[in-house]
Amino acid sequence: MSIRDLLRGLPVFARPLPRFAPADTPGSPDALFVSWLAEAVDAGVVEPHAMTLSTVDGDGLPDTRVLLLKEVDDRGWQFATSAGSAKGRQVAGTAAAALGFYWREQGRQVRVRGTVAALDPQTSAADFRARPVSSRVASLASEQSAVLADPPDLERALATAEAAVAADPDTPCADHTVYAVTPTSVEFWQGDADRRHVRLRYRRSGDTWHKELLWP
Repeated sequence: MSIRDLLRGLPVFARPLPRFAPADTPGSPDALFVSWLAEAVDAGVVEPHAMTLSTVDGDGLPDTRVLLLKEVDDRGWQFATSAGSAKGRQVAGTAAAALGFYWREQGRQVRVRGTVAALDPQTSAADFRARPVSSRVASLASEQSAVLADPPDLERALATAEAAVAADPDTPCADHTVYAVTPTSVEFWQGDADRRHVRLRYRRSGDTWHKELLWP
């Protein structure tokens, strides 16, 4: 069997899916997102806060990875990473990013596009302190995205970081940074088994959000 035949045989949206009425949506995309996120949690979606972050490197090539949403507020849609990581360096060079959420159980997607910037050091420090001990240890030890030439180097770095956190639980991580994406557009996509997908895009113009339906 070819890969094409294998993929053609896989069912798509073969399950009950929620309905989506764009006419009943709020005026801002963050309010609708919070509502959809709560529905995803109630529906048992696995890790509904997991999202794809896409950035652009110095050669103009796109890069993508999955990480966790931290917050959505008036500062933007937030994630945390090391400022020295690939994504940290990429957003420093090109302050634009896209976020993608896919909630398989509900056949829903949310797509966010906009500009990205680091938040204040106090927000980043507070986020780091709120992380589980194991996550703080990993962050302190990691040279994220750098080549690991010798695996024992990682174990030694973890041991050193673990000792530092044990001695002082408030040990900071200077590179840990919370970033916020300020959206220029947010699309809500509801899948349909008959391919009559419903797509609603919020598009920012100044301080105003405009809503528009898109063809499936």
